[in-house]
Amino acid sequence: MFPTYHQLRVWLQHVIDDKAAQGHVVSGLAAELAQLPDSYDALAEFAERLAHLPPRADWPYVEPNDLPGILAECDPARPQDAPPALDAQEAAARMETAFLGAVCGCILGKPLEFNADLATIRAGLEALDEWPLADYIPERAERQFGREMPYWNRTYRERIRYVMPDDDINYIVLGMLLLEEHGADLRTAHVRDAWLKHLPLASTFGPERMTLVKAGIAFLGDVAGADEEDDGDEGGMARWPALLNPRAEMCGAQIRSHAYGYACPGRPGQAAQLAWQDASLTHRRTGVYATMFTAAAIAAAAAAREPLQAVETALRFVPQRSRFHAATSACLHEVRQATDFLDGYERIHRRYGEYTHCRIYQEVGTVINSLRFAESVGDGICKQVMQGNDTDSYGAITGSILGAYFGPDGLTPRWTARFDDDLRTTLAWFHERSLAAVARRMGGLAARLREG
Repeated sequence: MFPTYHQLRVWLQHVIDDKAAQGHVVSGLAAELAQLPDSYDALAEFAERLAHLPPRADWPYVEPNDLPGILAECDPARPQDAPPALDAQEAAARMETAFLGAVCGCILGKPLEFNADLATIRAGLEALDEWPLADYIPERAERQFGREMPYWNRTYRERIRYVMPDDDINYIVLGMLLLEEHGADLRTAHVRDAWLKHLPLASTFGPERMTLVKAGIAFLGDVAGADEEDDGDEGGMARWPALLNPRAEMCGAQIRSHAYGYACPGRPGQAAQLAWQDASLTHRRTGVYATMFTAAAIAAAAAAREPLQAVETALRFVPQRSRFHAATSACLHEVRQATDFLDGYERIHRRYGEYTHCRIYQEVGTVINSLRFAESVGDGICKQVMQGNDTDSYGAITGSILGAYFGPDGLTPRWTARFDDDLRTTLAWFHERSLAAVARRMGGLAARLREG
């Protein structure tokens, strides 16, 4: 069974849009696509051309995808990883809290994940006398916001009995499983194989779903069962993110970054490189850099003097001439100038408001805003969710960074008590249900890397 011609045309138009945003010459391509016959050969040839478009002559950015190229474009004066000053026991406790913070941030944001802005969320919560947000979303918010999302019904305050399955949490746990098995030797082929083993197709979206389909097709020919030598094969895995893979600069890889930060407290460089191994399976450019940045920020936060120091450190581990670096640096500057949390949001929203749900630039800016003004992990995830857009994913990212920064004293037990120590995922071959036990495993990842 093949994709329909209509599906292929939709995907190809998305790729054209992506290529325009990435500075490629796309003039006339949409019209050419419309004129192509319903032919798999013709559409495949067109897809190949899109994968090799030239850049515009005036494009000012340098955005490699390969790891050596990325490292060459990073700040040459970035700190080299050294044994962290953190006591191992303290580091483990911070990373346990980081995971718990991510879980709480994800569940907190889930009922509001409908791409709203702060003004929309504020109006709705004020009508419920819940502004500023200080707890999980009440059930009556469903009627207030006019959204009926029954599969989220276990994330409302009155209905939470366990950690509801979510793709963000799936990927955090999957990162843990990868590191427990492979440690510092993790490679992209290991990520592919773990997806085939653990990840249901219906629990994926965007490039993740596209890549899992490609991996499944390759598996039929036993390609995915081979070792990672096929990474260099012209027809193999290395081409998957480049060919017919729309939305490869969105946040799907970024939400997979957490465990690599947990494994590397005080070692942002190692965290970033492990995150590249994962992100490069599906994403390119901004999608990869955001993943490396987030892993590095979590790692750096465990030893940071203040939360924005972790952001500054993490920025040194992404290409300095990239759009991601430019946007994140601009957001950091705006937040540094802000008088309060609401002023910080308005500054970010005015500058990057067009980058809505999953489009990274605005949402990384709002994370920086939350980090600066957070008084605790719980306060920070509330501030993040109040800013809207992809509320569960960036609530989780904020929870990870702040959990690593504040440690156990920064997350009051009421945030996790509602889950009754019950963690549920949709991962195959993962049977652990104790939230506390999984948190301990997250805290133990650094020891796994040290042991080799």
